[in-house]
Amino acid sequence: MISHLIGYLAAILTTASFVPQAIKTIRTRNTQGISLIMYIMFSTGVLFWFIYGIVIKDIPVIVANAVTLCFAAIILVYKILYR
Repeated sequence: MISHLIGYLAAILTTASFVPQAIKTIRTRNTQGISLIMYIMFSTGVLFWFIYGIVIKDIPVIVANAVTLCFAAIILVYKILYR
């Protein structure tokens, strides 16, 4: 039970860390300081973590990576659209 609590806390903190960047990117449409290659690699890694969570049936891993992937995808789309 404690391991799931730790998992949820880690998921909340790491996922929430993307919210300020996503909001700033949406508001300003400025992606100049964001590396396209890094965000492609990061988003792909998060996708694989999400798939891994599904395979091992670990809810904190699934939820955290699903939400993180959404925020990372928003930033990635803006990076591609507003180069």
